[in-house]
Amino acid sequence: MASSGIEVPGSATADYVIHERDKQYESGYRKEANEEAQIPYDSDSVSQQDIRYDQTHRQLRPRHIQLIGIGGTIGTALYVQIGRGLLNGGPGSLFLAFTIWCTFILAVTNCMNEMVTYLPISSPFIRFAGRYVDEAFGVAAGYNFFIFEAALVPFEIVACNVIIQYWSDAVPVGGIISIIIVLYAIINLFAVQWYGESEFWLALGKVLLIVGLIIFTFITMLGGNPINDRFGFRFWRDPGAFAELYREGNLGRFLGFLQCLIQASFTIAGPDYVSMAAGEAENPRKVMPKAFNGVFYRLTAFFVLGSLAVGILVPHDDQTLKDAFVKGLPGAAASPYVVAMDRLKIVVLPDIVNAMVLASAFSAGNSYVYCASRSLFGLALEGKAPKILTKCTKSGVPVYCVAVTLAIALLSFLQVSNNAAKVLSWFVSLVTASQLINFAVMAFTFIKWKNACDAQGFDRNLLPHKSFWQPFSAWYAFTGCSIMAFVGGYTVFIDDFWNVPDFLFSYLMIGVFPVIFVSWKIIKKTKWLKPHEVQLRTSEVDEIEEYTRNYVERPPKTRWHAYLDKVFSA
Repeated sequence: MASSGIEVPGSATADYVIHERDKQYESGYRKEANEEAQIPYDSDSVSQQDIRYDQTHRQLRPRHIQLIGIGGTIGTALYVQIGRGLLNGGPGSLFLAFTIWCTFILAVTNCMNEMVTYLPISSPFIRFAGRYVDEAFGVAAGYNFFIFEAALVPFEIVACNVIIQYWSDAVPVGGIISIIIVLYAIINLFAVQWYGESEFWLALGKVLLIVGLIIFTFITMLGGNPINDRFGFRFWRDPGAFAELYREGNLGRFLGFLQCLIQASFTIAGPDYVSMAAGEAENPRKVMPKAFNGVFYRLTAFFVLGSLAVGILVPHDDQTLKDAFVKGLPGAAASPYVVAMDRLKIVVLPDIVNAMVLASAFSAGNSYVYCASRSLFGLALEGKAPKILTKCTKSGVPVYCVAVTLAIALLSFLQVSNNAAKVLSWFVSLVTASQLINFAVMAFTFIKWKNACDAQGFDRNLLPHKSFWQPFSAWYAFTGCSIMAFVGGYTVFIDDFWNVPDFLFSYLMIGVFPVIFVSWKIIKKTKWLKPHEVQLRTSEVDEIEEYTRNYVERPPKTRWHAYLDKVFSA
């Protein structure tokens, strides 16, 4: 999952242990000793002096980074929440919206690729915002990212509840929520050492699940189902490709498409998770451009084909989907794929897929607890959050940061007194706004970076990777993400849809971000940097260039690892 820039293996104070690994010789693989740094966490807290420089250890291979980006993005939104988009706009609007939004994600990826490849540090887009724009801008970006990750925790908890209700509503909603939060606390406080390896395989499982569901769609649409129904694109004709929403006629179809575009802006991500792993990437100036491109193209395939598959399998007026997303009724399948299997009289498989989707949602929530707590920890270490949050357990877990994150997760108890579908939509609105602000920050930071390069005569053609179509690409991303951040909650302003919770969840972060920025700027008297004041070349650049010159590629541990490296390095 994403790194927050607070891990410190590889520092001068590390104890070194010897590991054996397989090395490929002409005669095949055999064991070879390898030194690897390990840090003993034996203090209750870490001082700010200890984190002045980025001390993470570069051991993430291309396959790790790509699965971090893919696994961090694929989840409940693609398996479950995408059904709401189908209800709102129909299959044509859903497919078109997801395809169009991928162009904005490409533009954001394009911007981050250049900056991160030049200076691959931990938590790069947050730190770049402070270095190239204004320290206060970076602080606001940091808190926004923390809130974004933390808000995803209650979203996944509520999603788990909705998925479980497919089988039974015998267990009280509050009981399930309590169990999940307690499990997250246990895992993050006592079993964190198993986090990295487990998330790698869980991410691989998510990829295999969506690939399997796309193949399932192709087979069943051609008649490979128990009722031998060769339905093809039937549901694009009846009830139709474009659904009307709130209004009749073309306006209604446009509003349906707009709602699908908002859904796409919530569902599709990637560059933020890839960039967060830059500080721990092996040979980053070679690996990161391939990682950014690989993650984007793979995710585009999954999201575009996923949106197409959902529209093929289920009509947009399906009553079961309406029961799940509009009425929040127990026993209603929330995943369109499970709905399709039930419609086709397929047995056993719906339960297996629902269980896998549940495991994916639980895993995602656990990942967000980890990432949010480490993001807050990083802010505390830099003096941008209360110092008490730097306190760690002996195993290095920032206990108070985990506690704050789980406290935010208590918002999931809103489901006890509200419709589950309604609570899901609240968290979707909150997360969507935060994510769009993240992307807008990345694009604007690139604009300032390019202005600084031009003003200082810094030749971007000499960079390890130069992005294309600049500055058009950055302005395209910044404009699109900024507009969508304001458009996301437009429904509260039409007809009789106004209510305070909907408005707050849709626009809270749009108000909080400038408040944090202005407050920090006034308190700390920070300066909005002019192009010639930006420091483009730092000691970190010299360090990464020296690392690149002296880099010796590590051979894969086994033939299996060699195969995975080859697949994910393409």
